[in-house]
Order: sequence, then structure tokens, then C-alpha cells
Amino acid sequence: MRVLRTVRGDVPLQDVGHIQPHEHVLSNIGGTSTQQGSAIPSMEEIRLDNYYEIRRHHSAFDMVVNDVDDAVEELSAYRRQGGSAIVDATSVGLGRDPEGLVRVAERTGLHIVMGSGYYHHDYHPPELADRSREAIAAEIHADVVDGVTDGVRAGLIGEIGLGWPVHEAEARVLSAAVDAQRATGAALMVHPGRHTEAPADAMRRIIADGGDTQRVIMSHIDRTLFELDAMLALADTGCYLEFDLFGQESSYYPLADIDMPNDATRVDHLVALTERGHGDRLLVSQDICVKSHLQKYGGEGYGHLLRNVVPLMRRKGFDDDAIHRLTVRNPLEVLGIAA
Repeated sequence: MRVLRTVRGDVPLQDVGHIQPHEHVLSNIGGTSTQQGSAIPSMEEIRLDNYYEIRRHHSAFDMVVNDVDDAVEELSAYRRQGGSAIVDATSVGLGRDPEGLVRVAERTGLHIVMGSGYYHHDYHPPELADRSREAIAAEIHADVVDGVTDGVRAGLIGEIGLGWPVHEAEARVLSAAVDAQRATGAALMVHPGRHTEAPADAMRRIIADGGDTQRVIMSHIDRTLFELDAMLALADTGCYLEFDLFGQESSYYPLADIDMPNDATRVDHLVALTERGHGDRLLVSQDICVKSHLQKYGGEGYGHLLRNVVPLMRRKGFDDDAIHRLTVRNPLEVLGIAA
């Protein structure tokens, strides 16, 4: 039997509804000594008069999302709006908090899947530089099979962070993640570097290491690939294409010189890929990872997909079955793991 492995235990797939496969419940994307994009080094709280600038550039205060009470409030709203489960793709280096996730799951009744492995090089702990591929693979394997702490098990390998060009330590972590994927059967989620060649390069590495491409999630397609032909070529490798920045509609992108699409353009890409036979390899999410994404601070909240994007999908031609495939069947197919 295949199950969704959550922080409170394994859940039969038939008991899970709408699931967003790439979010951050408790994280700290500012937890690096390397300046991230145009981030403002300010701990000012978010107010009406500074919200836009913080949303546009982010700030030190904005990038820490680690309050359990805030998470409970936000995810309770998500559940009321129809959410059944959520994936916290927070890997080591991003402020992963297994015990905090358990508390949030207990208080909300939500199914929460925890990530494992390491984010990109800027977030690596110093000791990782000397760790072997085998040791990293064993750690990820243990997170999925035995648990990180008190039996709290990861249900996802990732998000595994890659920069561009790929750092040697990142390549070693990715190879170790592939080893752990083969041993556990867990899905492997990749955060590609911010370059149009990065997803294809990551897939070449995964294939060379013997990874199961059918259980690979390539994240952040909507800030990495902008031409349909490139998306189709990536889909031909067998991986899942994850459009996971829904709700981030400003064309300005603080982390690179990228013209970001809006939600309507994202749906147009989903329609085009579906029409070309790749509807069963598409995922949608929001990648909420800063305070200004939360409703408490004026953002869209985790329920944006349910409230606003699903109606947009219908307007653009998706029927109920196609929406169910995007928001339930596809994510559960890739995330399901043998009990």
C-alpha cells in the first residue's frame, strides 16, 4: 500500500484531498551570510506604508517564518478553504523544524509532509564540505525511514538546492539524494539554479546517477523556463514540472534578472502542456516562504490557489477532472511512498 508520509504518521492516499506540494510552513530563507538578491537588512515590522517595498525586495524581518501560532492561524484558514494536506519543502539549512511541524499539524488537523536533504550551497552548514556522498545519503535515508527526531519522518527528499553553475558540494548532495531516492522510493524535489539550462542539467545528473525520473519534481518552472518548447523538452525526461509561484504576480524578481509571469500566464502554460499530453506530469503550488505572503501580513495566504486560481483554471478551460488531477491526483501519485 502506498501512503502519504506525514509528520504525524502515514496516511492512506485515499484519505487525502487538495494538497500543495511546495510550501514552507516554518522556515528561514534569510538564514545565510550571503545577501539574497535585493533584500532589505531591516527588522522593521510590516505595515501598510512599507508593505510594497518589503514584498518587492523582502527584508530580514520578512524572511523569517518560524512562528507556530502564525502557522496555525494561516493553515487553519487553508483547511477551511478546502486544503487537506501541505508539503513543507524546507530542507536542512532553511530552518527545518520537525517538532514545530508536529505541533502545527496537531493543532490544525492538517496532513503535513516534511522535507529532507540540503538546500543550496549558500545555506550549507560548514561541516557538510567534508561529508561524503555515502554519509549524506545515509542521513537522508534515515530521515525518511527512521525519522529526524522522535520518529518524525520526512516524506520527501528535498528541496535539494542547486545554484548556477552547480557547486561541487551541491552536486554531491544531489547524487546522495538520488541514492536515497533509489533506496526509499521517496519523491525527489529539486530547486534548480536560476538559469534556463539548469533544469535540464539537473535531470542529466539525476539520470547519470540512476535516479527514477518518474519520481522527480522539478521546482520553480515559472521562474526558470519561459518558452513552451523548453518545458516540453523537460517534460520528455519524465519528471514532474512544478509551477509553484502562484500568487507572486509582480514582474520584478528580487533574486535574479527574470521577468516573472503572472498567474494567468502560468495557467496558459498548464493548458498548453496538458494539450500536448503532459497533464499527468504537472504540479501547482505557491512556495510561501516569507511573512509578506501570509494573510496576517497582507499577503495571499496558502489558500490563494483554492480561492483564486482554481476559478481561473475553469475560466481557461480546465474541467473538474483536470483540476482534480493537478491538485490531488498528480501530487499524491508522486509523493505516495510504500508503507
